[in-house]
Amino acid sequence: MKTFLLAAATLATLSVPAWAADPNFCAEYARDAVRQVNVNMTIPGCFRGFDARWNRDYGVHYGWCLGAPYEAANRERAIRAERLRECRY
Repeated sequence: MKTFLLAAATLATLSVPAWAADPNFCAEYARDAVRQVNVNMTIPGCFRGFDARWNRDYGVHYGWCLGAPYEAANRERAIRAERLRECRY
């Protein structure tokens, strides 16, 4: 599975559309994503599975972001933030 995700991230970076997020934005996005996943892991009863959204691998988030529009990256960040809020209550 990890190989598949890395391959997908690599393909995304090779065919970056003009509307894709820039590397600096994606570095921040990936740091935030990993931080959100780590916070998630500290909340009892919160989501414990791993998928593309909830992955501790910085490279998975960074690679995905490079091929995604800003709106999609911001939406993913907001979805994780909302899930964390839900877990705390």
